[in-house]
Amino acid sequence: MRRPGTLLALALALAACAGNPALPPSATLPSAARETPRRYIVVTVRNPIAVPTTHAASTAHGYDGSGGYFAGSVARSTSRALAADYHLEEASSWPIALLGVHCLVYALPAGADLDGLLAKLKHDSRVESAQPLMAFETQGGGYNDPYAGLQLNMQQMAIAQAQGLSRGGGVKVAIVDTGVDTAHPDLRPEGAQVRNFVDSDTRAFRDDAHGTAVAGIIAAVPNNGIGIVGIAPDVRLLAYKACWRAQTGTVGVCNTFTLAQALAAAIEARADIINLSLSGPSDPLLSRLVRRGLEAGVIVVGAVPADGLRRSFPTDIDGVIAVDAIESGHQSRDTVHAPGREVLSLAPAGHYDFYSGSSLATAEVSGLVALLRAERPHLTAQEAERLLTRDPPGASPGGLTGVPNACAALATLLHRNECANN
Repeated sequence: MRRPGTLLALALALAACAGNPALPPSATLPSAARETPRRYIVVTVRNPIAVPTTHAASTAHGYDGSGGYFAGSVARSTSRALAADYHLEEASSWPIALLGVHCLVYALPAGADLDGLLAKLKHDSRVESAQPLMAFETQGGGYNDPYAGLQLNMQQMAIAQAQGLSRGGGVKVAIVDTGVDTAHPDLRPEGAQVRNFVDSDTRAFRDDAHGTAVAGIIAAVPNNGIGIVGIAPDVRLLAYKACWRAQTGTVGVCNTFTLAQALAAAIEARADIINLSLSGPSDPLLSRLVRRGLEAGVIVVGAVPADGLRRSFPTDIDGVIAVDAIESGHQSRDTVHAPGREVLSLAPAGHYDFYSGSSLATAEVSGLVALLRAERPHLTAQEAERLLTRDPPGASPGGLTGVPNACAALATLLHRNECANN
C-alpha cells in the first residue's frame, strides 16, 4: 500500500546532481517530467575533461565539488548524437562530479517502447547508464490539513491511498448549484470558471453555502496546512450558479430556465462531469439537455431525493449515476451509496462546517468519478459505476458498508496491486 505524500518525480541519479542551492535552467526538470515521469528516461554519458597540472595536495578544479565541474565538449556532443539517433528530446541535464559523468533526462518520442529503447541504449557504447525516470514519495504520516482527521468519509473511501494513483488532473467538473466561494483559501488560487445564471450579484455568489460545500468536497486543496482534503483536488471546476437561497432556511431553489442555461453551458464547455446535487420533478426540457450531454460523453451525477426513489429529476434519466447517502437506509441496487451524514466541507468567508444529505454524497461520487476519468478519459458512466460499486479484493460481500473504495476502484481500472488490502 502506498502512503500518502508528495510525489517526487526525481530520478536517483538526478538527485545526486544537487550541489548548488540555485539550479541553472538546464538542470531544472520541466513540470511535465515531474507530473508524468513515465514519459522520461535518465541517461548518463562519460564526461572526460582535460585537467591542468596541479601541485601536490591540490584538487583539480573540474572536480572540486564547488560548482566548477561542467559538461565537456565530448559529453555535449554525445548527448546531441544520442538525441538525434533515438529521436529523444533533452529535457534537463547536470554533470555529476562524483561519478565523472554527464546526467541527462530525455523525453521519449510518442508511442516509444520504453523497455526496448532502454535495452538499445544500454548496449550503445556511448552510454554509461540508462534507466527510467523513477518516481518516489515522502513517507509522511498523512495530510497536514488540520481538519483532515475529522473527515471520516475520506477514510471510509480510502481517498488518501487513491490520491497516490490519481488526483483528477485534466478533468472538468461542472457544479450546477448555488454559487461558490471561489476565493476560499482552501480552493486553488486560480479559482474556478464562474458563470451566474441567476443574477449579477457577485457577493451573493460567494456567500452561497451549498455550492461552496459541494466544491470543497470535490476540490479542497490537500497538504496546504489549512482546512480539509478534497477528493479530486486537481480538477478544473466550473462553478455555474443556477440556484439561489430560499428566503427562509438554507435550502437552494432553482427552476427550469436557470438550470437549462447552466446545463447547456456545461455541455458546451465540454465538462467531463456534471454534478447535480439537487432533485425535483421530472422536466422534459432539462431531460433533453441531460440526454444530449450523455450522448456527448458527459458523466452526469445526481442526487436521489429523500424517499430514495429514482422518480425525480435528474435520477429519473437513464444513464445518470444516482447517489444516495449510505446512512439513509435505502437499499436500491441502481444507486451508488456514499457517506452523507455530518460531512465536513467548506463554508463561505473562509469557514468550515458539517453538512448532511444526499447532496454531499453526490459530490463525493463526482470526485471519485473524476479520479477515474483522469486515468481513462473515455470512461463511461456505466464503467465508473461498476468500479465504484464492486467489492474490493479480499473484502466481504458489500465491502465497507457499501461505501465506494476509491483506491480499489483505481487499482482495478489500472491493473495495479497497490490497493489490494484497502
